[in-house]
Amino acid sequence: MASPRPDDHVIILFGATGDLAKRKLLPGLFHLAKAGLMPENYRVIGSAPAQFALSDEDFRKHAKDAVREFGSSKPTGAAWDAFASALHFGAADPKDPGPLVAAVQAAEKEIGGKARRIFHLAVPPGAFGSVVGLLGDSGLAENARVIIEKPFGTDLASARALNKAVHAVFDESQVFRIDHFLGKESVDNILALRFANGFLEPIWNRDHISHVQIDVPETIGIEGRAEFFEGTGTFRDMIVTHLFQVLGFVAMEPPTSLSAKSLRDEKQKVFDAMQPLDVAHVVRGQYRGFRAEPGVSPKSQTETFAALRVEVDNWRWAGVHFYLRTGKSLGQRRQTITVTLKGPTLRMFPVSTRASREGWGNQLVIDFDDPGWIATRFLAKEPGPVMRLGEAEMTFRYADSFLRAHELEGYERLILEAMLGDQSLFTRSDGIERLWEISTPLLENPPPVELYSPGSWGPDSIHRLIAPHRWYLPDNH
Repeated sequence: MASPRPDDHVIILFGATGDLAKRKLLPGLFHLAKAGLMPENYRVIGSAPAQFALSDEDFRKHAKDAVREFGSSKPTGAAWDAFASALHFGAADPKDPGPLVAAVQAAEKEIGGKARRIFHLAVPPGAFGSVVGLLGDSGLAENARVIIEKPFGTDLASARALNKAVHAVFDESQVFRIDHFLGKESVDNILALRFANGFLEPIWNRDHISHVQIDVPETIGIEGRAEFFEGTGTFRDMIVTHLFQVLGFVAMEPPTSLSAKSLRDEKQKVFDAMQPLDVAHVVRGQYRGFRAEPGVSPKSQTETFAALRVEVDNWRWAGVHFYLRTGKSLGQRRQTITVTLKGPTLRMFPVSTRASREGWGNQLVIDFDDPGWIATRFLAKEPGPVMRLGEAEMTFRYADSFLRAHELEGYERLILEAMLGDQSLFTRSDGIERLWEISTPLLENPPPVELYSPGSWGPDSIHRLIAPHRWYLPDNH
């Protein structure tokens, strides 16, 4: 099916000289342009405070360097010349938005007609309020949408304050809170797997599922982000923003359609059914050496690792535990969901020692690290005269099965969806506030961090958290 093409747009990047714009936004916009997915007529205006202002030519050079270093499409030929000609720059300060207003007006005049405006706020969280206020005061918010980067607050009070500030200028229908996890093709494939296959949905409930694990370990450390991370931590940075959202897709009821309203309504029902976090079922860890990072307190209690048990108290999931784990400087980089089914009532077959010890069988594993794969782990008869079971696995890999030439990276896809006005994969204000609400017990009374060695799997107490089950990863089980 042909992809719909957005209306004519003026795209304004706040923080255009920053790291996110360099690594993701500018390369992503060029890839969309080269793939023929940008509007027929568009302009891209970079913006930053006056002290970081660039000329149009300097901004085009900055963008070319960014695309050359980080882009999947290299900045050459007619495609780059056309894209570069659409790049402009307009500085903006809260007390002097004049250069940006002039740049937007000039761009709209060049395009002609009634182009839509979309603002991408690639700025520090503390600047969200002032930038949104600038857009309201200057009149730029008219006929516009706004993309807001995470984090969406740091607790319930700050999330409510941020939503209030944004809603003073923009209606919720104009707000796109971006989470690049939700832009992954493989996260959409969770919905396809569940709702397009009749053999799965009937067993996707507490009668057949024992427990669910969502695991996103990372091998990287803080890598120059120590000051930011010291004030944030893994729980705020990863779990509230990313893993809870993935849990929403795994646990949601079948939507009546794939419209934004239906999908987000069903995900919100999951968040409403999530119980406040019990700190007795949370492990916070910190890798050895974190406190030696510049900007980190020698007595820091900031977690670089978090594992927790989540309860979804509704008819489908009552009694099923969801185990979430993520952290820095761990043994592997993975993005995996493991759904473990209950075993048969009567175990009449002997199993091999390894299969018995490792809990093989009755598992569906979804790797959502693009391009991703899906595996079923089950028990089968081992060859020989004796009826003995051993482990077996069948794996489907997206990279081996579908043409990926036109695959979009998460940011690229979400920017396209925002220009099209489709909020399906963006988080809603009530969902954000509910997730901070259930997190309040942990934020107010966090257990002490437990040290772990870089390259390990976190503190030893994670095994008590998940007992009598085991943590599972494809290459470490």
